[in-house]
Amino acid sequence: WAWALVPAGHLTQILEMHCTPVHLFTAVLSAVLFAVHMPVTAGTDCEVCVANLEAIDKLLDAKQKASKEAIVEAIDQHCGDLQNAKPNKALGPKDVKMCYYMLPIKRAIAQPFSTRKPKERVCKDLKKQNPEICEVKYPAKVEGTLPEAEVVAKLKKMRIKELRGILQERGVDSGKVAKFVEKDEYIREILTTQHLDL
Repeated sequence: WAWALVPAGHLTQILEMHCTPVHLFTAVLSAVLFAVHMPVTAGTDCEVCVANLEAIDKLLDAKQKASKEAIVEAIDQHCGDLQNAKPNKALGPKDVKMCYYMLPIKRAIAQPFSTRKPKERVCKDLKKQNPEICEVKYPAKVEGTLPEAEVVAKLKKMRIKELRGILQERGVDSGKVAKFVEKDEYIREILTTQHLDL
């Protein structure tokens, strides 16, 4: 069964190489381990911070990217009016949370931003002042291309907080999710709402 997990092109190359049984076993085992790892994609360090800075950058033309005032205005435009509880409707919950961190320090962000400092480095510098900036992560994404049993096995290894985050990102009714007690209930709901990731 494991051969089915090896990409066709790689399988042809393996067979053409006249590999020994040990080489074949190693190649197949690597493919299996890679495939099993595929269902859940975890977030990276500072990903929400970097994503929001990239979005702000797209609001600026070439000349504005060197202007601190233009950058401050772009941050306001990107985040919306958080003081009156009117965030930008295009933002997800994690992006809105990041805006709550960024708006009070928007002028401090504009300084390195205006020098074209890489977004990852800007976020790492902000992390030194406030570690929470890089602790905000997008919920893990569940890939629906593998057998359900393998997806379930991966989901069972996740914490309830992460499972709840997946459902929240999909827009599943929070009142319904709040009634869940067992991890299996979260997993069942994730499987029935997989189409919402598309």
